[in-house]
Amino acid sequence: MAYRAGGERSVPRPVPAGSEAHAYLQDYAALLDAVSFPSVVLDGRWGAVLANTAFRTLFREVGPHPTAMPDDNFLRFVLFHPDASLVLGDHESRWCLPMLAQFAAALERDGDDRELQAVRREIAQDPIMEAAYRHGLPRWIHEVGPAALALDGAVRPLVHPDPRWGATDCRIVTEAPKALEDMGCTRLTLVLREPRRHQHGGRRGGVRGARRGASHLTVVPSPSPSEG
Repeated sequence: MAYRAGGERSVPRPVPAGSEAHAYLQDYAALLDAVSFPSVVLDGRWGAVLANTAFRTLFREVGPHPTAMPDDNFLRFVLFHPDASLVLGDHESRWCLPMLAQFAAALERDGDDRELQAVRREIAQDPIMEAAYRHGLPRWIHEVGPAALALDGAVRPLVHPDPRWGATDCRIVTEAPKALEDMGCTRLTLVLREPRRHQHGGRRGGVRGARRGASHLTVVPSPSPSEG
């Protein structure tokens, strides 16, 4: 886990760095815990190095999962956790497809990375996600353009477990001070906006409590026989 239970200060996940870098992360954890918005430090494979109390609170109602907890690996959480849509509004189109695009770009840059290869194998085990990755994703990237790969500045819906927030939006802000950049890490903060009131037509991202099945992608159609 990227932090201790019970609201204690975040404990840095081990990274390939020296004692000075570890001390920096210890102090950075104190900075992170002083931030009121959900914030997490991710390594180059989306593994959570640090996560603050607000981040833990945002995902406090998701069930256990052996490989896809948000404070372990954010990419795996978005793609594989059956409770992801309870928190991430418009999960398929606004979170899953952009993360698939980010992953595809990372795999293209470093196709020999074992962790990325493991994610790719897991995608292949889900026929609908595999169809989305191989056939739907390229079309989607072509339609939305470079914005498909942009994370910093994106505004995306959330459903916060705290009723004072409820269904709202967040702006994703990413930043990498030189010390974090040298460790291959990036800080991701979800800047919450004022909650939406008097919404009709249900919550964005699905009804809370309705978990998705293993094959959860529906916004990207399966390929036609000619595309297979």
